[in-house]
Amino acid sequence: MTYLKSIFFFVLVFCCLTVKSQNYQDSLRRELTDYLNKNSIPGLSVSILNKNKVVFKEGFGYADIAKKQTYTPRTIQNIGSVSKTFIAVSLMKAIELGYLDLETDINTILPFKIVNPYLPDEIIKVKYLTTHTSGILDNQEIYNRSYRFEGPKVQNELLIKMMKENNYTSDLNDTTLITFLKAYLTPQGALYKKENFSNSKPGKRASYSNIGSALAAFLIEVKSGMSFSDFTQQYIFKPLRMKNTNWFRTKQNAAKQAVPYLTADIVLPFYHLTTYPDGGLRTSAAELSLYVREMMKMLNSNSGLIESTSAIEMFKPVFTLQSVPENMSLQTRNKGVFWNIYNDGYIGHDGDDPGASANILFNKTTGIIFMSNIYIADRTKILSILKKYAPLLAASPK
Repeated sequence: MTYLKSIFFFVLVFCCLTVKSQNYQDSLRRELTDYLNKNSIPGLSVSILNKNKVVFKEGFGYADIAKKQTYTPRTIQNIGSVSKTFIAVSLMKAIELGYLDLETDINTILPFKIVNPYLPDEIIKVKYLTTHTSGILDNQEIYNRSYRFEGPKVQNELLIKMMKENNYTSDLNDTTLITFLKAYLTPQGALYKKENFSNSKPGKRASYSNIGSALAAFLIEVKSGMSFSDFTQQYIFKPLRMKNTNWFRTKQNAAKQAVPYLTADIVLPFYHLTTYPDGGLRTSAAELSLYVREMMKMLNSNSGLIESTSAIEMFKPVFTLQSVPENMSLQTRNKGVFWNIYNDGYIGHDGDDPGASANILFNKTTGIIFMSNIYIADRTKILSILKKYAPLLAASPK
């Protein structure tokens, strides 16, 4: 009788937890639907994980409004600067392979020399690229020209105005990673200006740099003898079975890719990035879940992707109150190797590009993925919704 009571009690508790989990999922769906409708979002996808599995995955709205193509967890889109976390993992793998380390002077690797014209004697180390403190700046007038928009000439007047204001001209001749970096960072280059650098010693001032990030990926190319795209395919995508994840628009992923929107009524042309490692990755919430789960494994010291010591180094907060660089605050987050180490216990990164928004967040027990095919300037509301439900769903019974 006692045994039967124990079984009954276990079943009762399990059923209660299951009902609670279902209630949480229903509530989350309602809030996400409400958010999408109130903010005129074309489409979005959300995944929530615990240590063992994906506990919630769903798409909302449309990947293509005109075709009534729904946005699903397998819909592919650009994830913007979330891409930089793949540079982080690749860099730690490159360190394990003996190619370089965080203290390496970049000019001991590069086939061309980079010198800050304001501080020609200062050494730029790899670690400064990973914390956006290298002194290499994004000159937006030049950088935005490196976006390569595809398709017919844009006709919509509002879209023409936006592209003109942001200098999205797609008119650069230096359209490979190496040619762009050389043209932008060396005095002989056609895109070189002193304003491409800051008058601050490396490590002393923070300035978010896509170009500095792409340079870190290029260092891996030089040392490995393969493209960064191939390096990530070999050491990240293939081991994690991210079969539809790619840095470029291909025949395989084009049919699954969400249309990027400027507004719910205005479609953006598809595009790719010359400095693709800094923000050009195309993937789905389903495949990004494989990646986030692996990052959670790293925090729990059981990943097969990189060594535990590498993961510890990658996620270690770099700055203290005494060493924090100018133009950076530790009020909400610190920096690891490209990763943001948030004060609320999550690690992650956000991504923004024309027609794209993305966020990944995780700790040892909970993972969150958000993607949308429109740029959302302020994601405070959506992230607060996800952070409210994610720990509750992650704690659901297996």
